[in-house]
Amino acid sequence: MQNRRGFTLVELAVVVVIIGVLAAFAVPRFLASVERSKAAEAFNYLSSVQAAQERFHARQGTYATEVTDLDIKFTAPKYFTVGAIAAGSTGSLEDSWSLTLTRTGASAGYGEYTVTFTEEGYDGENSTIADHGDINPMQT
Repeated sequence: MQNRRGFTLVELAVVVVIIGVLAAFAVPRFLASVERSKAAEAFNYLSSVQAAQERFHARQGTYATEVTDLDIKFTAPKYFTVGAIAAGSTGSLEDSWSLTLTRTGASAGYGEYTVTFTEEGYDGENSTIADHGDINPMQT
């Protein structure tokens, strides 16, 4: 009788099950991490717009109506659609503004969500990303 070397079918099945269990835990966390980095792009863009709006307001006495009027050289976000600057809570651009970015394309199962900033900063009440605490960089 010859001595055979190799793995049995049971050993291979156990390895496949272990890999499957590890993948079941790792893949969702990886997808959330990737989506969180994409959401961070929106927060970074909107933070730049907020700072530029404050500089514009200091010079002009009102907030800008277009992102192109601001003194920033920032490319539009790759994964979000930039909305129009609108009057904020007071209804006038002289003392308030609001800008919403909407997630476009596939979003790892999170669906379409929005990120809104005002003159005060991140607006968690009007941002639907607040419903996704695992991808929200603000953790609110």
